Amino acid sequence: MKIAEIRGLSASELRERIESEVSNYETMKMNHAVTPLENPAQIKQARRTIARLKTVLREVENQK
Repeated sequence: MKIAEIRGLSASELRERIESEVSNYETMKMNHAVTPLENPAQIKQARRTIARLKTVLREVENQK
């Protein structure tokens, strides 16, 4: 997910998206532990997406 797309979301949408991305990330990690993923770089990408979402959410909350 691109930063421009993330900045277009509202605070509540960001929170929802963070929750879904974190659950997806945890599922991916568990599945990778049992059976290796075809593309293990997806784990790294998911982690970075979560960080971007949290960063933008913090920026939005600090502007208020």
